[in-house]
Amino acid sequence: MNAPTTFDDHTRTYEIRTYGCQMNVHDSERLAGLLEDAGYARADDGATPDVVVFNTCAVRENADNRLYGNLGHLRPVKEGHAGMQIAVGGCLAQKDRDTIVRRAPWVDVVFGTHNIGSLPVLLERARVQEAAQVEIKESLEAFPSTLPTRRESPYAAWVSISVGCNNTCTFCIVPSLRGKETDRRPGEILAEIEALVAEGVLEITLLGQNVNSYGAEFGDRGAFADLLRACGGVEGLERVRFTSPHPRDFTDDVIAAMAETPNVMPSLHMPLQSGSDPVLKAMRRSYRQERYLGIIERVRAAIPDAAITTDIIVGFPGETEEDFQQTLHVVREARFSSAFTFQYSKRPGTPAADMDGQVPKKVVQERYERLVALQEEISWEENKRQLGRTLEVLVAEGEGRKDGRTHRMSGRAPDNRLVHFTAVETARPGDVVTVDVTYAAPHHLVADGPVRGVRRTPAGDAWERRMAEPAASSKGVSLGMPGIGRPSAAPSAPSCR
Repeated sequence: MNAPTTFDDHTRTYEIRTYGCQMNVHDSERLAGLLEDAGYARADDGATPDVVVFNTCAVRENADNRLYGNLGHLRPVKEGHAGMQIAVGGCLAQKDRDTIVRRAPWVDVVFGTHNIGSLPVLLERARVQEAAQVEIKESLEAFPSTLPTRRESPYAAWVSISVGCNNTCTFCIVPSLRGKETDRRPGEILAEIEALVAEGVLEITLLGQNVNSYGAEFGDRGAFADLLRACGGVEGLERVRFTSPHPRDFTDDVIAAMAETPNVMPSLHMPLQSGSDPVLKAMRRSYRQERYLGIIERVRAAIPDAAITTDIIVGFPGETEEDFQQTLHVVREARFSSAFTFQYSKRPGTPAADMDGQVPKKVVQERYERLVALQEEISWEENKRQLGRTLEVLVAEGEGRKDGRTHRMSGRAPDNRLVHFTAVETARPGDVVTVDVTYAAPHHLVADGPVRGVRRTPAGDAWERRMAEPAASSKGVSLGMPGIGRPSAAPSAPSCR
């Protein structure tokens, strides 16, 4: 680490506010690593930081209003805190560019999705020149995984295998902001995974806008299945997950690799978006209902206990009641363990924004409520099927908001279901406990009986070491789908897959 970055004889502190998908969450870990490598320190909870970084998302229609509202609230704070700087990065920064400093001239730095490594230099340049710095690159300067990273969790880690997207979904603005798909070489990925495991990481999640198109850049269509199998050979790596695949590219060799590789977990996030063939065509999603359900059927045949989750958009332009009924049909047939459900949000710059047949808000809301009610019913039924099962749960930090009151701890089962279990003093985040499921709710399981066993792991040791650090964060780390706050039936940012 470089010498501390100081101002008026104190180490400069930072806070990062993240919006959007898991890619943004991982980018924020890199931004934190860059700042700490430059000598900054994370601000204590409740303290006013010297630098506030907004890592933005551009997927929803109100993303702009949300950002400018937050910037407005921060303006008087900055005026009362000498030397404070504000930086805006991420997808919205890539899209809006100079607009940000025109609308919020108190912002010091604007940087895009392709040059997050420039943040420390831009902050220093803005401070010395006393002028806003706007730097947006049109293509990736270096694969982000080459940057220093301050990972939020000592026991679970994101590993990017690709960035960008070659799809052209009509509702999605992300490909124009993140660029065409760029793939890392398998050796680089495995080297990163092995280094993480050596530090104590027990679970990794492979990340990409479309993970199962991995290898397209270097002409190997079987690369993703091969990568999953290679992860099976990493000693000490107990859990492998990935997000998110695209039904178009989901092949039987990936299903076989999932089924035959013991540390690849029995969970799959498979975006549906719509169950209607005409709507899927209008979305430019290159699969249809029959193919989608066929994939689900083959996954269940190969991995009977797999928990399958999805993304669904309600109210896409032109969606009729019959189209919506087809979506409900797929939900009933697929029996997702949970779903991230969204009301269609018009995004300027996407083809769908100018389509005829925009569905009235009242109609969208009514359909959305019916979808959520159906999925809640199915989620509860599927969770009730877990009653009496004995599960190995990876203990997590911050998953159970009520754990203090209920005298429980929380973690994730192999299929990624959230489990709250009887607290046991010897279990640390990163350790593995064996429990029996005694109760099922739509979004979680409970194991209120005695804990059968606690397996202390190198991941738990890593958590203990992290807690002994003077600057250890008190914030918990979710092992589930990342987002802003807790994932729910209707999270704040829709899928861009």
